[in-house]
Amino acid sequence: MFDDNGSFLLAMFEFFIFVAWFMCLFWVFGDLFRDKDLSGVAKTFWTLFLVFLPILGMLVYLIARGGGMTERALAAQAEAVRRQNAYIREVAAPAATNPTDEIASAKKLLDSGAISAAEYEQLKASALAKTTAAAAA
Repeated sequence: MFDDNGSFLLAMFEFFIFVAWFMCLFWVFGDLFRDKDLSGVAKTFWTLFLVFLPILGMLVYLIARGGGMTERALAAQAEAVRRQNAYIREVAAPAATNPTDEIASAKKLLDSGAISAAEYEQLKASALAKTTAAAAA
């Protein structure tokens, strides 16, 4: 199949170009369907253009809409970061417990021997102090 080094290098180059074209095609389709400003009819025409004339369609898409691709990708990434931060805040936030639950939890720890009576009194005072501070506010 490969009679000399040149044909092997040419085949490798062709394979590289094919993979690069395929990746660009995925980026273009991703951007096309991520865009909220385009109507369904326009997305259909762009899709048909990209399917039947892939190289020309991709070049025209990049020329016509390439500037907005970066903005849409950055907006999608910012939205993903915002959602992730909201999820982390939701999961990592301490559960809002009332003083009765805190005192009951401390009593269980005292009964099991995990804490001493002095530590129990300290936790109890802390829970009651939170109640007093919340009532004053």
